[in-house]
Formats: sequence, structure tokens, C-alpha cells
Amino acid sequence: MTKKGLEEAIKEKVTSLLEESMEKHWGITVPKIEDDITAKLGSPSLNIYIPPDLSFSAAKKTFKAEFLKRELRMHKGNISHLAKQLGIDRRSVHRTIKDMGIDVDKLRKELDSSESYETKFVDETLRSTLDQYKEIIRPQKMEQMYQEVQSLSRNIAKILPFKEVSWKDAEKEFEKQFLEKALDVNKHNITKTANKIKIRAETLHRKIKKLGIK
Repeated sequence: MTKKGLEEAIKEKVTSLLEESMEKHWGITVPKIEDDITAKLGSPSLNIYIPPDLSFSAAKKTFKAEFLKRELRMHKGNISHLAKQLGIDRRSVHRTIKDMGIDVDKLRKELDSSESYETKFVDETLRSTLDQYKEIIRPQKMEQMYQEVQSLSRNIAKILPFKEVSWKDAEKEFEKQFLEKALDVNKHNITKTANKIKIRAETLHRKIKKLGIK
């Protein structure tokens, strides 16, 4: 499924759940909030939450570890199948697993890991998006919505389409999303952003151009 097709499928499946909750607690629907949530859920970074206050190198390392653990869960620890999907050889997968200190046997025993992982990400996505609208929605009505986030996250996680992406594409998408967020937080000040995420301003300029960040 293409990225556009994935976004359309998610929007179709998720929007009705979001609208139902908004109507229930607010008496209205807010299309902008729905669009923000469905866009985040449709990203090809495989729904991996990375704390935005990390340095670029720390964030990238965290992403790689979480991405690999999620894929190992989805493939039941089958490294051959995983390597084929990621577009890298088995040795690279084994080496990365060792470098990241990932316990494959433990992951294989986590029978409900894929569902719980998706639920966790949806929960974080909903809460972080709602946080951005605290100044617009009345506190009492917002609190009612927060109370439903847990059950709403479980319902949304059940209908999210499964996404397969190569290692190279996932890494590229992570960099784009992380840098876009860092630039936004720092009001697109290149020097300030570079200092915040601990990379050279020249490196940030180069990545912005390469990744097509506006």
C-alpha cells in the first residue's frame, strides 16, 4: 500500500471514531484535530514514538532500537523474514541486534506485543495532539476527552492497517519527522535548532535539502 493509500485508509477507518468521541464530549467535531491525528497515524515510521527533547544522535539510536524490536515482534523473531522485508542481509540484522542489546528470546515470548505496541503509540498520538489544543477547548470538556483516550486508543489500534517499510525508508522518514519537529519547536531558527539537537548547522542545512523539508 502506498503512503497516500495508507493515509486514506486510516482516515476512513479512524475519523468516524474520533468524530463520535468529539460529538459525545464536545457536541462538535474539529476537522483539524482529526486531520492532525490521522496524518500522524499514517506516517511510514511504523508508529514509533521518540521523545522530542533528545539529541539527533540519541533520537536516531532510540528509533533504530524501537523500530527493530517492533519488527522482530511482528515477524515472531524470524530474522530471515525480517531481513528480507528490511532490504538488508541477515548479518546486518544480527549485528544490530547485538549492538542494541536486544533480547530476541524475550521478544518472541511477548505474545500480545504488536497490539499493545500499536495501542501505546495511538494513545501517545492522541494525547500529544490534544495537548496542542488546550487553549481552544474548555478544560472540563478536554478532560472528558482525555478520560476516553485509553479505550479510544485500543479501538483505533485494532483497525490500523499493517505497514511494511524498508530499513532505509524508515530511517529517512524518522530523520524528516524528527527534524521537522525540532525546527518547528525552535521557530525554524537553524542555529538554535542545530544547537538544541547537537549537530552542526551545516549538517542540518544539508539534511533539510536532502529530505525535502520545507
